[in-house]
Amino acid sequence: QVQLVESGGGLVQAGGSLRLSCAASGGTVSSYAMGWFRQAPGKEREFVAGLSRTIIRTTYVDSVKGRFTISRDNAKNTVYLQMNSLKPEETAFYYCAAGRGGSILATLKLSGEYDYWGQGTQVTVSS
Repeated sequence: QVQLVESGGGLVQAGGSLRLSCAASGGTVSSYAMGWFRQAPGKEREFVAGLSRTIIRTTYVDSVKGRFTISRDNAKNTVYLQMNSLKPEETAFYYCAAGRGGSILATLKLSGEYDYWGQGTQVTVSS
């Protein structure tokens, strides 16, 4: 089974940028639908961005469209989440996930559709 390790979180001022990385081992990211989720204290885990196996399709939660970009580097077996113009309300733990289900063009939005999860990385956006 695939193991996922996130990195790149930290403290950033509002309006700043961060790039999160999700390094995979035990499997290739191109074999899975990949996604990023976030969870703030006292809130439910929220879908942020998804990437299909073929990279043809991406999907985002409306609140991050135009500011966040999900991408994949097959050679590095790593998925990224570029986050620009960050807002204080986006402070949360960010999780990477891999899903085996769906078609090769499917982007998965529900946490239950994902099979493997990383441990998360903290993103804190100060005002």
